[in-house]
Amino acid sequence: MGQYTAKATNSQIFNLFDINGKLGELGYQHWYSFHAEIRMSDGRKYMLEPKGFWDAKVELKDGTRTLLEFKMGWKGIVIKSLFNGIEDNYLLKYKGLLSNKFVLLDTNNQELLVAETSFKWTKLSFDYNIETTQAFDNLDNKELFLLTTIHCINYFLKMAAA
Repeated sequence: MGQYTAKATNSQIFNLFDINGKLGELGYQHWYSFHAEIRMSDGRKYMLEPKGFWDAKVELKDGTRTLLEFKMGWKGIVIKSLFNGIEDNYLLKYKGLLSNKFVLLDTNNQELLVAETSFKWTKLSFDYNIETTQAFDNLDNKELFLLTTIHCINYFLKMAAA
């Protein structure tokens, strides 16, 4: 099981860490924007771009290739992963009604990760503690998926506040 933290430096930049150090960064153009860039520690860059009416769907792109997309659903955020040309589906939802935790489930309803949010008044932003299962740790591109999951949670919280 993996342990990760995502720390906000302000409301626009989130850094992802594990016990070995920084894995990558999620950066927003503006504090209210759904447009974002993911920069991995090895220098790779990816874009998160909203699509559709009212920015209802967000796509993770590597250049022109879509690697992942997500949108709000009745039960939470529906995520479709297209890594390596294989489609996998996930659901990100609140763990409980009055909880500060989000859980990522696969199509078999197996829990893959739990992300606990912690609001920081001094930054007006959230930090995250994330615990993953072995099944999640075996996924390809897990660090990129983690940064996208942070974006999904931010998206959910912004939509809920609106």
